[in-house]
Amino acid sequence: MSFLTKKADALLGWVDARFPLTSNVKAHLTEYYAPKNFNFWYFFGSLALLVLVLQIVTGIFLTMHYKPEAAMAFASVEYIMRDVPWGWLIRYMHSTGASLFFVVIYLHMFRGLLYGSYRNPRELIWLFGVGIFLALMGEAFFGYLLPWGQMSYWGAQVITSLFGTVPFIGPDIAEWLRGDYLTSDATLNRFFAFHVIALPLVIIGLVAAHIIALHEVGSNNPDGVEIKKVKDKTTGIPLDGIPFHPYYSVKDLVGVVVFLIVFAAIIFFAPEMGGYFLEANNFVPADPLVTPAHIAPTWYFTPYYSILR
Repeated sequence: MSFLTKKADALLGWVDARFPLTSNVKAHLTEYYAPKNFNFWYFFGSLALLVLVLQIVTGIFLTMHYKPEAAMAFASVEYIMRDVPWGWLIRYMHSTGASLFFVVIYLHMFRGLLYGSYRNPRELIWLFGVGIFLALMGEAFFGYLLPWGQMSYWGAQVITSLFGTVPFIGPDIAEWLRGDYLTSDATLNRFFAFHVIALPLVIIGLVAAHIIALHEVGSNNPDGVEIKKVKDKTTGIPLDGIPFHPYYSVKDLVGVVVFLIVFAAIIFFAPEMGGYFLEANNFVPADPLVTPAHIAPTWYFTPYYSILR
């Protein structure tokens, strides 16, 4: 054993005596047993985690230059796009990541419905997942206002006005949400706080709970085999399972590579995606006196917008 290996083992032993690092790695990775028959539908859970990390990292860099003030928000986004080194790339990674997040989440939810991942004993996993989805919708809505373009402004005005239809207390709720009679600087500030601090913390907490609940009862699979029911009597290892690492951690890399190729292709060749990811009206500064001809949300909110209408 080399000198460096001895030192590394000594350091790991020192950490393990004070923090359960190795035991957690074993419990959730190297000795977490998963079914043998996962197919490509199981890529989207790990991809969702990857996109979450991408959104957090790119969001941190964007907040370094963004100004959450009505008078400066649009200009600060233009500054990021035109003057900040590689700012356009960070902004397009964040905007594209928002849409692809919903693509990945919708496919992940479809897989859950397809294979009955909401049934006993996985009801809590499903409920945590629904909570993540609702928080993600709120996160996307609050972030949509931040560029302070025409669609940002009027989209926020329409959605917050919906709360005004609640009998008796509706107008007060709408005013409380906006912090003013109309969408204004106060609205932008509170939406920025929710987008950057409050909801990311909620999402991270729900994701942690989602994964912990998943690893407690075990993953579902296309054939419905409950791998935790049949275990080796000596070792306690599920006979129908294989370790998540290295088998599925390596397999997931295939999905990651394909995803990153699609992600890069969109960013470099079609970041607006014909107006579906970034609308033309949102490249026009917000003007409370000029209403766009067609106010419509981004594609991932379209079904819910249609229901509300």
